[in-house]
Amino acid sequence: MGKWTKGIDIRQYGSGNAGFTNLYRVTGLKSSIIVLFVDILKGLIPVLTGFYLFGVSPKTKIIVIFLGTAAIIGHNWSIFLKGKGGKGVATSTGVFLGLVPAPTLLAFIIFGVIVFFTHYISLGSIIGSVSLPFTAYLSNEPKEMIVFAVVAVVLIIVKHKSNVKRLLNRNENKFYLSKKIKNE
Repeated sequence: MGKWTKGIDIRQYGSGNAGFTNLYRVTGLKSSIIVLFVDILKGLIPVLTGFYLFGVSPKTKIIVIFLGTAAIIGHNWSIFLKGKGGKGVATSTGVFLGLVPAPTLLAFIIFGVIVFFTHYISLGSIIGSVSLPFTAYLSNEPKEMIVFAVVAVVLIIVKHKSNVKRLLNRNENKFYLSKKIKNE
């Protein structure tokens, strides 16, 4: 999207990440929203396709979980980007929207509340993703969904390692919907 809108490789600007937050900071809202929806669809489409092809049953959910896992891993460690990729939050959101919509929406609300009050997308992403296994458990989702949610959380935290370090050192960049940087 950076190449299409600004003629740049977004991975060479800002945080170097190809995801929504860095794209927003470098190019603005329009192109980053498109990337956000494409990344969500990147996770949702394989899951919905799996259910369409194999049906919805406890046995086929395992197949669909593998499809979701492939989507997340393919996004995080893309062969098209020489093993680099995004942090997997939006793609994981798409996967889990297809698998367990209600717990995912609850986790998204938690993400939104954290970002609203702290202005840290990374913190919201981590806490929102960590909440997913709990919201899935509280929604009486099957064990395999809860285990898969835990695996996805681990992948998200691994990809956010540098953000965690910056959060602990209190030098993580805050996120604001206006281009104006606010001093706090």
